[in-house]
Amino acid sequence: MPSLTLRRKLSILADAAKYDASCASSGGAKRSSLNGRGVGSTTGGSGVCHAYTPDGRCVSLLKILMTNFCVFDCVYCINRVSSNVERARFSVEEIVALTIDFYKRNYIEGLFLSSGVIRSADYTQEQMILVAKTLREVHDFRGYIHLKLIAGAAPELAAQAGLYADRLSVNIELPQDESLLRLAPEKTPLNIRQSMGHVRYGIDAAGESRSWRKRSAPRFAPAGQSTQMIVGADSSTDGDILKRSEGLYGGYRLKRVYYSAFSPIPDSSAALPSERPHLMREHRLYQADWLMRFYGFEREEIVAGTEGGMLDPVIDPKLAWALRNRDRFPVDVNTAEREMLLRIPGLGVKSVHKILRVRGLKRVTLADLERIAGSIKRLKAFVVCSDWRPTTLLDSADLEDRMRAASPSAPSQQLSLF
Repeated sequence: MPSLTLRRKLSILADAAKYDASCASSGGAKRSSLNGRGVGSTTGGSGVCHAYTPDGRCVSLLKILMTNFCVFDCVYCINRVSSNVERARFSVEEIVALTIDFYKRNYIEGLFLSSGVIRSADYTQEQMILVAKTLREVHDFRGYIHLKLIAGAAPELAAQAGLYADRLSVNIELPQDESLLRLAPEKTPLNIRQSMGHVRYGIDAAGESRSWRKRSAPRFAPAGQSTQMIVGADSSTDGDILKRSEGLYGGYRLKRVYYSAFSPIPDSSAALPSERPHLMREHRLYQADWLMRFYGFEREEIVAGTEGGMLDPVIDPKLAWALRNRDRFPVDVNTAEREMLLRIPGLGVKSVHKILRVRGLKRVTLADLERIAGSIKRLKAFVVCSDWRPTTLLDSADLEDRMRAASPSAPSQQLSLF
């Protein structure tokens, strides 16, 4: 078989990496390149993806697989051993050269590296670690590195990976263990959880060392760990998915769970659905996830009252909760606690923080709310301020019916209360 050019390998392995969504750089320490070799930027290019941090910064990463060869036969994976796709493999030296070249040209600010499993989990992980180690120690690379951990790899390999990578991730794959055993027979839930546990232990141990001993102690995956869950490949409801996410956040202190809508693949098994789920489902899961992480909502509150455990495709989870709990509204923005302000539809975390600052100086008016939140169309039905009170309490059932009637064929449309 003729050897592939580097450009062709990049095309194949960058395209194969697009199915992995867990590539954000939030939480990582900024690395200065003033004394290093090269600087970073957010310019796109072949194999470059854009990740966004919580503060809105766009971070460009070279997102590739080391190889799309794989000894596993996961039914939902385009790179499974039985798949008829063009295969390619980068050497360690090729990945290092690509990363440094893109970095110096200001195309990227970091590297996201995953891989199919070749030979064994340990061998694959060793090769990926060697890439990160070479970048850091040989080339003084100060950009962001996200390494994927291969479930089942030896604990000492996870310990090494954390010394060179800013973030580590192990894919949980599917919301339910029985689905994983059925669709990915070579993978086990125990191996995945053990790998996540190794990362949490490394992060906790490094944190204690830096806190109690000396600040110069080695850092371990300073941007934490994340995971990815496929949505729509099995019969799991949104409630099942959020329950698994809740357990992952609590048990392994993940920075983030990513939700990836199942994408049909060529020559797929009859065990898989023939169509991908509506992308609005993925969007609603992210919204619900955000409510659990930053707004103080419990999972039970979000899924309570839903039909069959599925989030509403027309109404976002926060508004749906407010409509189910109309007795708790309207809320006086000048006296309410922060926890209740966060539950008002149309107010985000930053907006609530600004309201708390403003009301320490003056009474908050409707005009103040408009300046803070940008729009008061959704807010007006749920708030009381110094110069505004809703004239009538909107009936939740009637309001919900009107919203659905407004756009029965376009669930993704943003609907107004007025």
